[in-house]
Amino acid sequence: MSSVKEDVKDTWLGFCEAAQDRWGNFVQFLRETWPLLLLLFAGLMLVWWLADPPPPKRIVMATGTEGGSYQMLAKKYVDYFAKKGITIELVPSRGAQENIARLSDRKDPVQAGFVQAGIYNPTGIAGIISLGSVAYEPIWFFYRGPALEASHFHFQGDRLKKLLSMKTSIGDVGSGTHSQALHILKAAGLEQYIPQFLTLSSADGVNALLRGEIDVLFLVDQLESPNIQKLLSDPKLNLIGFNRAEAYTRILPYLEILTVPTASFSLVRDFPPQTIQLLSTTTQLLVDDRMHPALQYLFLEAAEAINGKQSFFAKRGEFPKFNRSAFPESPVAARFEKSGAPPIMNYLPFWVAEFIHRMFILIVPFLAFAYPIVSSLPNYRYKRVQARINKMYGALWTFEQELAANFDPDQCGVYLSKINQMEADALSIKVPKKLASDYYSLRSSMDYVRNCLIRGERPYLATERAASSTKTDAQL
Repeated sequence: MSSVKEDVKDTWLGFCEAAQDRWGNFVQFLRETWPLLLLLFAGLMLVWWLADPPPPKRIVMATGTEGGSYQMLAKKYVDYFAKKGITIELVPSRGAQENIARLSDRKDPVQAGFVQAGIYNPTGIAGIISLGSVAYEPIWFFYRGPALEASHFHFQGDRLKKLLSMKTSIGDVGSGTHSQALHILKAAGLEQYIPQFLTLSSADGVNALLRGEIDVLFLVDQLESPNIQKLLSDPKLNLIGFNRAEAYTRILPYLEILTVPTASFSLVRDFPPQTIQLLSTTTQLLVDDRMHPALQYLFLEAAEAINGKQSFFAKRGEFPKFNRSAFPESPVAARFEKSGAPPIMNYLPFWVAEFIHRMFILIVPFLAFAYPIVSSLPNYRYKRVQARINKMYGALWTFEQELAANFDPDQCGVYLSKINQMEADALSIKVPKKLASDYYSLRSSMDYVRNCLIRGERPYLATERAASSTKTDAQL
């Protein structure tokens, strides 16, 4: 039993000695090479800052009209980003066309905005990339009046012409609603009706329909928006479905089909009275292509957290999705679609995770440059110590040559002081174990010279006398 204890004790002592030795070598290594290590670290920081600067802490985002669904959605993004230490400044706009114009203007501070899919032609527009779709925006046709029955009417043929001959608003010119209405009407071959339509803003159109000032309202907005909820809650209003929705999606590929089951909007009213199909565009999240990748990841995370929840039309995890944008898809969005956000962002605060992620990207190429230098530092240290030992050997050899040529017995005290100083200098050297044999060989040589002087053997005097005798014989 005692032998086992002794073995454990010896093993532990050996481990401690090895650890102490390694730590001592490491500390000495840092003391001798810290200027070079500091220079390498400063170089890494410079490359990190210039090649991939940190993301800004402020973003300007264009939304839409005051009180609209885009603004409501953007406020959720503001709250999400605020938790990550980033401020989003919201800028109201007249709609998607203005958002696109501001994003494409390289001097405009706007870096992000919501835009309806399908209202623009991206040809000739540069500097904008898509982070995907984040929500459905159904196309709604609300109407009032006893002449039309929701159970009979669909968006087609003579009945549609009858509807469109009534007082109808198709949205303010330049708005997403107006642009979508033109696409739908042209696809249905009803261009001749366009000049007679009213072009009220969304808010004005909703109020006019509720007051009975108009008969039909074309509106593109999210289900959760206050405008849509007002219209759905009015029992005097009905909703038109698209029974040829599939055909429209072939003509206008950016559109999607949403199904509204019977009575799903109101069981009490039995509204709608039968299952209908709605056409829907989507809300696109567009950003300036110069936006920092970390902020793009954060927008995608926000979209996943805010818009990825299950809703009336969307399944859980359906948004963001990346297959409906006419603008180029962001490379960051492509990576996010394939593998999600970098895992480190799930466990660390945003700024810490972003710093580590950028450092990891830079550290690999940096090490390709720094590794040969760093790996040479231990050899540099060994060579440096070896050079000092060799230098002391040279000084000792020179000293011996001087003693052999000019030995003075009365100066033995001076000689011993010089030897002692040499040894003190040798003791000040921090020698790695690899050079221990050379070090102790130097110390032994110094000790030999000292002992010769102390014992009075005076080999240098003997050498001097032999040299003098030789000289005398030569003279005789």
